[in-house]
Amino acid sequence: MHLTVLGSGTSHPHPTRSSTSFWLETAAGSVLLDCSAAAIHRMAQERLPWAELDAIWISHFHLDHIGGLAPFLFGMKHAAETEERRKPLTICGHLGLKALFDAVDTAGNYRLLEQNFPVDIVEVSEGDAFTLIDGVAARVYKTPHKPESLAIRLDDGENVLVFTSDTGFDPKIGEFAADSDLFVIESSFVANKVVDTHLELSEAMELTSIARPKRALLNHLYPEWDDVKFEDLARGFSPPCEVLLAFDGMTIEI
Repeated sequence: MHLTVLGSGTSHPHPTRSSTSFWLETAAGSVLLDCSAAAIHRMAQERLPWAELDAIWISHFHLDHIGGLAPFLFGMKHAAETEERRKPLTICGHLGLKALFDAVDTAGNYRLLEQNFPVDIVEVSEGDAFTLIDGVAARVYKTPHKPESLAIRLDDGENVLVFTSDTGFDPKIGEFAADSDLFVIESSFVANKVVDTHLELSEAMELTSIARPKRALLNHLYPEWDDVKFEDLARGFSPPCEVLLAFDGMTIEI
């Protein structure tokens, strides 16, 4: 697996952190983890083969995670790069994903799912295990953020990645991520979080200690992280593995 951070930030405007999105290259194909408004241009900036993308995972329906989904499909529908494409694109998320597309189509008659290639909408719910693309097994776990919010565990037979996306604290998330090769976990706040539906550093570190992954990657970072000496802070929690702070353009070999 190879991960490219397209967006390490939140919905808060920031000069160097785009909203959440990751490009994951697996042994079996490519997966876009969430599709923020900036993601469609960030893929091009990183010279990623967006026209050949195999699957999109949508963790929940907040705008900073889905804002680029409709524009991306609109762009694919009219792009020269996809004229010859025939392989399917899978878009997967919680129940309600298809209704989201229906609402956009009703508003603008975009017919986003009518492409030169099949677009398969796959709706899942808490506890489901399924094949995201051939060769990549997936399991999901309900997280305390929005009613439809799901963490996902991806296994391509060589490596395991767990992506929490936005979440509040739940020790079982650590269990869900147990022994993963890369634990991509949100850490919205440094400390003194103002909402229960996100994590602060101490909670992210506690979940990492439960999971004991090979590495952890903190993301979904609000601007308060900008002036933090992260290495010193993280060291104080004695984490069980290397813990990295995400930045846009970061690449990780898993």
